[in-house]
Amino acid sequence: MHALTHSPLAAQIVRSDFATPTPISTVDPDVITPGFAGFLAIALLAIAVVFLLIDMLRRIRRAGYRADITAELDAEEGAHAPGEAAATDTNHEDDLDLRR
Repeated sequence: MHALTHSPLAAQIVRSDFATPTPISTVDPDVITPGFAGFLAIALLAIAVVFLLIDMLRRIRRAGYRADITAELDAEEGAHAPGEAAATDTNHEDDLDLRR
């Protein structure tokens, strides 16, 4: 019996019994697709992402325009009233009186 387990025929039988089997599909591939519900979910998600991107770009542009306008207004204010800057510094003392 010991001689049979070391024979080439026995080794071939053991290898064939423990070989990795090839997978056999037992489920119809048309049944396991996401179908219309999956398509609808992905389509709605894509539409939402597009609207969010458009809104984000609009807000970024608006913030840039506001910064430009604020800088222009500050420059105009500084150019028109150079003497008012000193007057606004003294107004801080008045604000302190109101807090007391």
